[in-house]
Amino acid sequence: MNIHEIAKRAKVSTATVSRTINRVPTVRPQLAKRVWKAVDELGYFPNLQARALVSGRSRTFGLIVSEITNPFFPEIVHVFEETALKHNYEVLLTSTVHDTERMKIAARRMLENRVEGVAVMTFGMEESLLDDLKLRSVPLVFVDVGPQRPHVSNIRIDYLLGIRQAVQHLAALRHEHIGFISGPLNLKSAVARRDAFLEAMKEIGMAVDPELLVEGNHTLEGGEAAFEKLMALPSPPTAVMCSNDMTAMGVLRKSYGEGMVIPRDLSVVGFDNIRIAQYMLPPLSTIEMSQAELARIAFEALLEDVHRKTPDPKGTEYVLKTSLVLRESTGLSPKWQGRR
Repeated sequence: MNIHEIAKRAKVSTATVSRTINRVPTVRPQLAKRVWKAVDELGYFPNLQARALVSGRSRTFGLIVSEITNPFFPEIVHVFEETALKHNYEVLLTSTVHDTERMKIAARRMLENRVEGVAVMTFGMEESLLDDLKLRSVPLVFVDVGPQRPHVSNIRIDYLLGIRQAVQHLAALRHEHIGFISGPLNLKSAVARRDAFLEAMKEIGMAVDPELLVEGNHTLEGGEAAFEKLMALPSPPTAVMCSNDMTAMGVLRKSYGEGMVIPRDLSVVGFDNIRIAQYMLPPLSTIEMSQAELARIAFEALLEDVHRKTPDPKGTEYVLKTSLVLRESTGLSPKWQGRR
């Protein structure tokens, strides 16, 4: 099946068929309607690769995530794909599973498929991808780590805003020993969250015991292991803030195993506000970093860069704010319970 058969069925020229399929707006509506009717009747599917070779445009964006099994990423993928569909774009998705070699393979796969831009939602290992793509003038979107150069957009997360709200909330509940479980400190995003916690504590004049800062790995198991270290301290925390919700869920599970009641014995705050957080028992208080908004900003940043005639020499920056979502995993410090 080819456009000649479509043209014959619709009784139009092959040029009209080509313009219609490529959604050129100058085609008269009545002719376009006939073409699409013929396309449906004949079951025609255009050769996207051939079209890309002719037009120089694939109408495809790449999306790279760390691991699709992490509950943080499915909503990013869903919203990115939904937004792409509205703009008549395809999405080439790949997951790195935190493996540098897979990151390089992902970059090569994107180039082989002539993507028009790549959104890198990996929160780590971005430098290796940048090395492969920076000389190709492929528009890129990063989270927090985008360098200042043409065709690079950086989505800066305002970690401090939401973390400040959480710290002030716990302080208002009379918590004086607040622990913090970070992510892997080789990730810039994990360091940024820990530093935001330290800054927020400093703002309210509350000292941070270095023993209450424990490094985790952003997994359930890592949250359990980190919480076990905190509970082994001579003065364990009465509240724990976590670098992501998966870590916080690990803390909830371990505390349950230890016979603790949340929030009577311990207050817990997560970060990300993944969908499942609201269904935990008790529902998890957490700092929202909207995955849907992150996906929309990433797609729109790529689209703007593709259509930008003169790229900004320093790239483009976008800001995503965070905010505290209060649920039932935080409460008054144990030593203040029962007081008036």
